[in-house]
Amino acid sequence: MNAPVLSIAPALLLALGALVPGLADAQGPPPAPPAPSATAPASPSPGVSQALEPKAVELLKASSQRLAAARTMSFTALASYESPSRLGPALVYTTKSAVVLQRPDKLRVIQSGDGPASEFYYDGKTMMAFAPAEKLVAVAEAPPTIDQALEAAYRGAAIYFPFTDVMVADPYGDIAPGLELAFYVGQSHVVAGTTTDIVVYASDGVFVQMWIGAEDKLPRMARAVYRKDPLRLRHQVEFSNWKLDGPVALGVFASARATTAKRIPFAHPDPGPAPESPAPASGDPSKTK
Repeated sequence: MNAPVLSIAPALLLALGALVPGLADAQGPPPAPPAPSATAPASPSPGVSQALEPKAVELLKASSQRLAAARTMSFTALASYESPSRLGPALVYTTKSAVVLQRPDKLRVIQSGDGPASEFYYDGKTMMAFAPAEKLVAVAEAPPTIDQALEAAYRGAAIYFPFTDVMVADPYGDIAPGLELAFYVGQSHVVAGTTTDIVVYASDGVFVQMWIGAEDKLPRMARAVYRKDPLRLRHQVEFSNWKLDGPVALGVFASARATTAKRIPFAHPDPGPAPESPAPASGDPSKTK
């Protein structure tokens, strides 16, 4: 489970700013999300030994297995992340997401927060980002699994949810290749109103503290810092209302309102300059015809 990063609302804020006058200025500049699992591993602090404590690894695996085994899943995620203010000290932005998924190819995220409200739908064939207040919608063809759709949404339109790592097919498998350290802290009886086991791990340069339900093995809270971020900005997600393998109503993964909204491109909100075409390879006849 990599670190929480950025939700769809700030990304849509940028995308819609040019179409809805004053929208971007009202909220301030949101931070740009780093690419999932793209951060290079950072060196540990001097004197800190790297170790994978068996108990910590077992808890991470147990949580991953519980999530991966669920054919349907719903939960609420309250995410907060820091962004530098114009005066320097960080401000905190918050989003609340109601999530429903059905493996392997259906997902809905209804989100409200400190930016514009947003809705995301994926039905195995298309993915759709909808801004209900502005009545704008972006639609694109989608790959056949939730994991691939999440990757495509990030790469194509900078849409990234701070709870992506609890929705993928194999949460532990995603962090295992870059796992640098993992250790067990102890138990908490405060977070989420239940007993949780606290685990700390670092993977791909991200330092994460996670609270996992002692009985149900479900994530209850996660706090993360990117170790290469010079500002050490913090990201946090609180999970509640977990329901695994429950019934899913028909029509959940579509929106009638979105079908009547104005279409906008499903594209990165700040694409930057187009990359230059590479020069033809020397001696390659296919490049010189």
